[in-house]
Amino acid sequence: MTVHVDAGVAQARTCDGFRRTCLVLLLLTLATPIPALAATRQVSFRADDGRTVTGALTEASQRPAAAVVLVPMLGRPKDDWQSLAQRLADAGITALAIDLRDAALPADGGSADAWSRDVVAAVGFLATQPDVRGGSLGVLGASLGANLAALAAARDPRVRALALLSPSLDHRGVRIEAAMRQYGSRPALLMASLRDPYAARSARTLADKPPGPRELHWSDVPAHGTQMLARDPDLGRALVEWFQRTLG
Repeated sequence: MTVHVDAGVAQARTCDGFRRTCLVLLLLTLATPIPALAATRQVSFRADDGRTVTGALTEASQRPAAAVVLVPMLGRPKDDWQSLAQRLADAGITALAIDLRDAALPADGGSADAWSRDVVAAVGFLATQPDVRGGSLGVLGASLGANLAALAAARDPRVRALALLSPSLDHRGVRIEAAMRQYGSRPALLMASLRDPYAARSARTLADKPPGPRELHWSDVPAHGTQMLARDPDLGRALVEWFQRTLG
């Protein structure tokens, strides 16, 4: 016996099947957790000379967490670090990006050493946070920020890991070699572009100076400081992995 199915009924059944499929896909989508962006909030605290330091704190979701202070280039805002701060937080490391005191160095470059007090204050701020592991603090700086980061880490034994992007042996009077010697046996990562001759020579010289483990990481992009992070994605990944390894 031949059974004839009305075309309208067949079409309705097809539509019902399509709706059921869409409903299943929607439920599966709603049931799949979507990673949330780490929250960033503005903070302020005082350096030991009374100056107010402003920063952006991007907190890891799993706490207590290791934490890193991010020090920008001269004349650049803390916002330059936002992408890396997010990557650090996603990897379980809280990040605090700070602003420098001014957009230009004082006429006497040596007096800019006082700017490193702001970095020390940022380390101290993180150390007081209940969701931060006080024994797992690091500092990362770029260009002048790298030199200031080294000066601060040399003074502050709470800093357990130090990473420098495009450091300079002498950045307009802000010298770094003595600070790196004082930093001692704690680990340091030095990053520079091979197309940035002075930064590359500075990084190589600092890596050859004992004591302590010193790692070199080269980039081939024609860029300096935080500009390298935008042009060479491998640098951000290497930084996150290095801090995970050195800060636990």
